[in-house]
Formats: sequence, C-alpha cells, structure tokens
Amino acid sequence: MCGTSGVSGRPTPPADASCRPGPAEGLLVAVGRGDREAFGELYPLIAGPVLGLARRVVGHEGHAEEVCQEAMIAVWRHAARFDPARGSALAWVMTLTHRRAVERVRSAQAAADRDRSFAAGNHHTLFDEVSESVEHRLEHERVRRCVHALTPLQRESVQLAYYDGHTYRETAERLGVPLGTVKTRLRDGMIRLRDCLAST
Repeated sequence: MCGTSGVSGRPTPPADASCRPGPAEGLLVAVGRGDREAFGELYPLIAGPVLGLARRVVGHEGHAEEVCQEAMIAVWRHAARFDPARGSALAWVMTLTHRRAVERVRSAQAAADRDRSFAAGNHHTLFDEVSESVEHRLEHERVRRCVHALTPLQRESVQLAYYDGHTYRETAERLGVPLGTVKTRLRDGMIRLRDCLAST
C-alpha cells in the first residue's frame, strides 16, 4: 500500500507518487498462479517475520512453529487472493499469520476455560467451544500427518527451514547439500503438503 514500508524496510514513495509492486509482491502474484520457483524465492523473505509474529502472539515456541507451518501452507494455497493494489505482500502474509495465531490462542484459552470449569464442578461446556476445539485439533493433526508423509529428506529440510527458522543457506549448510537442492526439497515438500491437506 502506498506510504508504507516494503519488505526491505525502505519507505515507499508518497501517496501521490507512482506506486509499483516490489519483488515480494511480484513473487506472491506468481505463487498465486502456481509458480513453485516463485514460492522458493518468496519463502526467505517472509519466513522470519512469520515465525516472529507467531511467537509474539502465541507465546509458546511449539505452538508458534505449528502456526508458522500452517501460515506458510496457507500462503501457497491462497496466494491467488492477494491483490497488490490493496497492500504489500508482507502485510497480506502477516495478516494471514496473525489470524491463525489468534485462532490458536483462542483455542488454547477455550481449552483452559473448560478445564477450570470442570475443576470447579461445572460440567456444562458450550457446544460451540467443543466444536471449535475439535476443529482446531483435527486441523493440527492433519498438518502433522501430512508432514510425516513427506520423504525423510523433505521432512528434514522442512524441519530446519520452517520449524527451526533457518534460511535456505543455513539449511543447506546444516545438511551439507547445495543450496539449489534445499530449495527443490522445500518446494516439492510444500506441494506435497498442499496436496495432502487437500485430499484429507
């Protein structure tokens, strides 16, 4: 969006100047068309901010990593909805991430409230709370099951890049493989995750 900072942190021109999409915006549009290479290039631009936001909102490292994983999958699945005329790519991704992080917090809070109610002898749990909790748990279980369906090499790369927050280059160094190999594994892994979630 005009007048806001881009992915690189540099200010964009004033509102009355010409506003042109940055690299992240172009990549996200390409991802919306199913471009795997574009997703591979977009990932290092958004993975750090996504995980950082998830950590701040959720306040639990394990849950934040799951939110990050879900958000990155959602970016791949819903990128076609992004409209560069309405805002920056990073803002769109962070909004998507924040929504999932808030849902996780609400789910955890609902579970905690139910536990307190039962401890106090109140066994009357609202149906909406139960259904919300079940829905979130099923979604998280689907993600875990699909991650485990990846090949060992893909899963190892996804673990380092998504859960541990390493860049492509750091992941390649840790695995002792070329950078291009890591990018290929992550792209293929994301495609398999998307297809697995769609089929379940």
